[in-house]
Amino acid sequence: MEPVSHGAISSPPRVRVMVVDDYFMVRKGLRVALEAKGFEVVAEAENGVQAVELARELRPDLVLIDVVMPKMNGLQATEQIKKERGDTAVIVLTGHDDKEFLKQAVLAGAAGYVLKGTSPVSLLSAIATVLEGGSLIDGALLRGLLTELVSASPQLRPGELTTLEPLTARETEVLEILAGGATNKEIADRMHYSVGTVKNVVQRIIEKLGASDRTQAAVLAVQAGLVKPGAVERAEH
Repeated sequence: MEPVSHGAISSPPRVRVMVVDDYFMVRKGLRVALEAKGFEVVAEAENGVQAVELARELRPDLVLIDVVMPKMNGLQATEQIKKERGDTAVIVLTGHDDKEFLKQAVLAGAAGYVLKGTSPVSLLSAIATVLEGGSLIDGALLRGLLTELVSASPQLRPGELTTLEPLTARETEVLEILAGGATNKEIADRMHYSVGTVKNVVQRIIEKLGASDRTQAAVLAVQAGLVKPGAVERAEH
């Protein structure tokens, strides 16, 4: 009898990251920190134009991007990267800590932002949060941003929002609560589900909307009019 070959057990693929900053030493510092934790840094870019081109070619899972850069700034590059590859997550690295900047970053497609000078531990925690479909944005701030978007005319028609399949009634309900800035636990408490169930539903919503994280799923849904007017405001109460 011939021996049975079970083959090698393959390890899970490493997260592919691109680092974008016009300062060489910043890029190298980020690369060292990321690679030490098992991430695969597939590229470095020193300006927004280069970042867009490399993202198009290499299709990274995550982009860490500075804002103030030559040729094309980080917000413009983020918007272009997200248009071409919606499931690439983008975290903006910035020295600006204000609500208006946060709004601009989120509308450009970022999952949120991390302040420059933050500790490596905090940065890695932020990356883990985004890769798990979480949000870096405070619920109240997100609710305020989405309330502004709800009050405006939809920027997308539902037919223009690419989905793998329509959202179910349960997914739509979860999406409306999520758009109010609720955490998975808060959604679970409100809908009497387990946190694990909510996490799975949120992940399906993210996948169906072609988003990279819950923040972008909420923004896309509001822009397309998938979230009913008043749903976000009700979440405040």
